[in-house]
Parts: sequence; C-alpha cells; structure tokens
Amino acid sequence: MLQPPLSPTVVRISYFCPVIQQETIVALATPPGTGAIAVIRLSGKEAFDIADKLFVSIHNKQLKAQKTHTAHLGHIVADGQTVDEVLAILYKGPTSYTGEDVVEFSCHGSPYIQQRIINLALASGCRAAKPGEFTLRAFINGKMDLSQAEAVADLIASDSEAAHQVAMQQMRGGFSEEIKSLRQELLNFASLIELELDFSEEDVEFADRSAFEALLERLQAVLKRLVDSFAIGNVIKHGIPVAIVGAPNVGKSTLLNALLNEERAIVSDIAGTTRDTVEDEISVGGLNFRFIDTAGIRNTEDTVERIGIEKTFEKINQAQVIIYLLEANEVLAQPQELIQQLRSLKEKHPQKPVLVVANKLDLLNSSQQSKAQELLEQAVVDLPQTQQVLMSAKAKEGVEALQEGLLEFVNTGALKNDQSIVTNSRHYDALLKALEEITKVREGMEAQLSGDLLAIDIRQALYHLGEITGEITNDELLGNIFANFCIGK
Repeated sequence: MLQPPLSPTVVRISYFCPVIQQETIVALATPPGTGAIAVIRLSGKEAFDIADKLFVSIHNKQLKAQKTHTAHLGHIVADGQTVDEVLAILYKGPTSYTGEDVVEFSCHGSPYIQQRIINLALASGCRAAKPGEFTLRAFINGKMDLSQAEAVADLIASDSEAAHQVAMQQMRGGFSEEIKSLRQELLNFASLIELELDFSEEDVEFADRSAFEALLERLQAVLKRLVDSFAIGNVIKHGIPVAIVGAPNVGKSTLLNALLNEERAIVSDIAGTTRDTVEDEISVGGLNFRFIDTAGIRNTEDTVERIGIEKTFEKINQAQVIIYLLEANEVLAQPQELIQQLRSLKEKHPQKPVLVVANKLDLLNSSQQSKAQELLEQAVVDLPQTQQVLMSAKAKEGVEALQEGLLEFVNTGALKNDQSIVTNSRHYDALLKALEEITKVREGMEAQLSGDLLAIDIRQALYHLGEITGEITNDELLGNIFANFCIGK
C-alpha cells in the first residue's frame, strides 16, 4: 500500500517556528515620512506588558486590564519626559488581525516621534517585524489561508477598480473556498480508493466509479476555467499596454494628450517630433491601460529618429493592443492602401487586437465623414480582433468611442459576474499542475488502471491544490511570499 497521507498537511518550520512566534514584534504600520498621523503596531504575547511600560493613560488605566477593541488616550513617556500624546487601541487575541494580542499607537506623524517610540518598544523587549510578519502570523494562527494572505498584498498594491474588486473577492475567501471545496470532494473519493488498496485481494470497490468520473469531469472544467481566467487576471493586476502607432504627424501625441486629458506629449506640425516613446497610464472602465506614444513610422536618414522608430517596433511587440492611427482624409483618398496596410499589420501580429482610428474627423464635411465610416467598416470587416473608430483627437471628439472599443477587446465577463479570477502566477502554476494530474486520472480511468496507479496522480492533484491555500506549504515558499510584503503589514 502507498503510505504518503492524503489528508491536509501543513509544514511550517524554522522561520515560522513557535519560538519565533513567541516574540513580540513592532513596526510602523503607516507609510514612512512626515504626515498628520502615524500608526505603530505591536503584536505578540508581551504586547500589552510592553505597551504599559511606554504608555501613561490620562485616567491612570493599565492597558492590560482593559477590554479588547477599545481606545485609550494618554502619553508615551520616557525617562520622565513626554514623547508624544497618543491614542492606544487594543485588540486581544484571538480576535485580532494576527490572532495575538495587538496594540496600535496612533501618534503624530513626525519621523522623529515615530522612530523614538519604535526604539522605546525595542528597548522594552520587542523585536523589529520582518516584511509581512503581521500577516504571516495571521496565516499561522488560522485567521486566513495563504491565498487570502497574498490577497492582502494585492489589495495594498491595487491601483484600479478592477484590481481592487478581485483582491477583495479573494481576501473574502471566494477563490480559496472554491479550491478547498474541490479538494475536499477529491479527498473523499481518494480515501475510498486508498481503502480499496487494503482489500485488493478481495477485489472490492468502495468508490463509485461513475460518480468519481463525474467529479473528475467537473474538476477538470472548473480548473480549466480558473486557468483561463489568468489571462484577464494578469491584465487586471498589471494593466494593458497599448501602442499608438502610425505615420508621422497623424496626431499620435494629440491622441495621447486627449486620452490623458493633459498635455503629456509634445505636439508639433513638424513631422518626426516624437523620437522616443512617451508612456502614461489611465483607468478606463475600472481597468488600467498604459498608452505608449511612439515615433512615427517612415523612412528617414535622421539617426536619432531612426532609433525612435526601432523602439516603436519593439513597443508594438510588447503591447497587448495596437491603436493604428491615420488621417481620416487618407481613408477617402487611398482606401485600398489602407486595407493592404491593415492586412500587413495583422499578418505580423495575428494575436494582437487592433483598433483602427481615423483621426482629424473635424476636417471632413458630414458626407465625407459618412463615406469614411463606410470605407473603414469595409476595411476591417474580415479581420479578426479589429475594430474601427472615427474621431478628432484635437477636438476630443470620439474619445469615449475609442475607450469603449478598447474595453471590448478585454473579456470582463468573469469580473462582472463576480467569478473567481486568478491573478497570482503561483496560483496559476499550481492550477495548471493540478489540471494536468486530473487529466491523467481521467485517462487512467479510461484505460482501467489499477487503484494504486490512480492514487499516485490523485495525490499529486491534492498536493497542488493544497499549495494554493497553504494546507500544504514549506518554509521556503512562505519566506518568498511574505518577503514581498511591506514592513508593518
């Protein structure tokens, strides 16, 4: 019989051992520097005792004797001198963020005061907290699982509505609950298969093979959906790079300024003004788009401009979406050439969405505008992932239509339906491996492999699913995850 356990296993060693957990830690929980208020956080079994050494209540209260989740006004005093007037907020374990006794001092935001209070806490028995150590203790003490802990860092780093929404959904446990539920169902069947191995000589089946096959099929579908969601998750987390390309003087810099609603790029009637890439980021529909204004593409003898054009091609390769800009009157004058240019662009970049933007609409009369619209629609009709927009970047007409066109390239259905979306590359890798093992199990079932061989792949699938939530982990993994947190969280 194969002996490795199928039940959840948590490995937490060395850096995370109980001896270190017994130490009380201290750190600045707000950004360093001068501000109105700063928060200094202590956590550990000696938090209240150490806080009482530093804090003198205006009502002569001892913090250790007070109720949890209460605030107390007083002073930090050292050698008989007042350092600052502070507000002490108490959280008694296990009903605190870390699951331990926690004290937070809200003091005035002078860097000198902040460091003085931290130094006093260190001298009284605290240790300086490592990056992410407060959240690490919350994980170790069962206040959250590993994917929820990672969502804390994502929430702090979120800089768009969509990134915030996904981080909040994961922090609330939606994603981890889905993974835990799948893992538990697989674990139940796996246990029955393991039981069959004990009675292998009697040729009995405890696991209903048809029900097991149905579970595997459902597992495979859910895992594939989660794996596929990483495409939008990665976009939500890191933003969407969009290259604005076209010939010189078609209005690329004017378009960038219109999108950003500020004079970010230099605008000139002189062709070749933009010789390097200009980048900036805005939020459109809750998603971050990073627009890249590139040098105009043309044949030139100017060495500096030629270098800029080479960078343009580099940015096209790096971008996820291309805005191909041209003048609206060119559509009327050379429609066939436009079609050839678009086909050439799509042949070079078949997987990249292209938004064809005919600029300087204000230079055409109404009938010309209608004709240009018709020709543009004909030019993109049979090109996949290609859309068209008429606009005037100078007059800022058509900006909303351009933004809507960009959003149509991004599949935000899962986000709108509040489905679990994978944004973490570690989770993505574990899900891919789990999906591979489930596929092997299904293939083994079809080939009527013995239970002991099926159990090997089932264990691996359980292992990879457990890695996501922290039911199975190790010291090196936790060290890598929490080292990327900010100190004080």
